[in-house]
Amino acid sequence: MSTPLIARPAVSPVSGSWLTPLELGGLAAVWGASFMFMRIAAADFGPFPLVAVRLVMGSLVLLPFLLKARAAVTRSHWPKLALVGALNAAVPFALFAWAARQAPAGISAIANSMTVLFTSLVAFLFYKERITSRRAVALAIGFAGVVVLASSKIEGASPGLAVAAAVFAAFLYGISANMVRRHLTGIPAGAVAASTLGFAALMTLPFALATWPAQSIPGTSWLAAVALGVVCTGAGYVVYYRLIARIGAARAVTVTYLVPLFGVAWSWLLLGEPVTLTMVVAGTLILGSVALSQRQSS
Repeated sequence: MSTPLIARPAVSPVSGSWLTPLELGGLAAVWGASFMFMRIAAADFGPFPLVAVRLVMGSLVLLPFLLKARAAVTRSHWPKLALVGALNAAVPFALFAWAARQAPAGISAIANSMTVLFTSLVAFLFYKERITSRRAVALAIGFAGVVVLASSKIEGASPGLAVAAAVFAAFLYGISANMVRRHLTGIPAGAVAASTLGFAALMTLPFALATWPAQSIPGTSWLAAVALGVVCTGAGYVVYYRLIARIGAARAVTVTYLVPLFGVAWSWLLLGEPVTLTMVVAGTLILGSVALSQRQSS
């Protein structure tokens, strides 16, 4: 699972609780597992049916957040929420689901880490935000990692197209994060997540029904799809926004560093997928670039 869009948080001064590292580690493990669940279920469901199941279940889990904050959501917000739903959920989730059919889960988990860098790049290109020399170097290193990842060979096949799909999904996350920061800051974060997932579910349902597999879907794939929607998407967002409220968005986003590690580990331990030297090098470059971009200037 990607790091979700970040709306304006209510930051609590309590940040040293033992609960914080526990929730950060648990959230990273859950979001890392999302790539494994997609890998398990995508072949039997197909991209759009899997995404529709994920979005419907995730939005239902988050529905109480929307109902609680419904007074803050006005009619003028709905078109923006729908657009963010497309860019932050419907399209990128479909791209990741398609990539899951083409390459090991660890590939998408590593590429997903580019979201942090793309958020900075989009802010620079479209919103004229200043980009520091450190972040420019970080972007160059991150893209070098993408090139390394795309040029790898895994069991004799190239994951280049899967990498391209996952990286483009990360780019869309970067666009949507900037949109939320500028146009949806008056809405509580949980309500933004619930409404955008709901819009995304409505967008993908027609495609899901049109491409629903004719053969019966195995129980294992159904379990993976349910876990993807309820645990990784719905419950994962709840925990993430709890962290934002407690420690702030800047610290909560550090979960990004752990997600690919868990994504690769789960697919290796439970699916027996290979961890190649090229994946290690690419992951090191991309995660190193993200860490560099997040360092505070002295």
